[in-house]
Amino acid sequence: MYDYRMMNGYGYDPAFGWVMMLFWGVLFIIAILVTVRLVRGYDHHYGRSHRHAALDIAKERYAKGEIDKEQFEQLKKDLEK
Repeated sequence: MYDYRMMNGYGYDPAFGWVMMLFWGVLFIIAILVTVRLVRGYDHHYGRSHRHAALDIAKERYAKGEIDKEQFEQLKKDLEK
């Protein structure tokens, strides 16, 4: 006697198909979200934009004395645009 579950489902229960569709759907949505985050330029550790990271670097350089106050203020002004 022919058993449709063995041939069409490759040995799986036919109800298993919706689980796989859900899995691939969630995986597809996660891939889209990751792509959007990368395109928008977000840091994956902190969720902050590169503009804020650049300002943090400028603050560090100012604190170390590598740049003076005028240079820091100019960098800050340029990054806020």
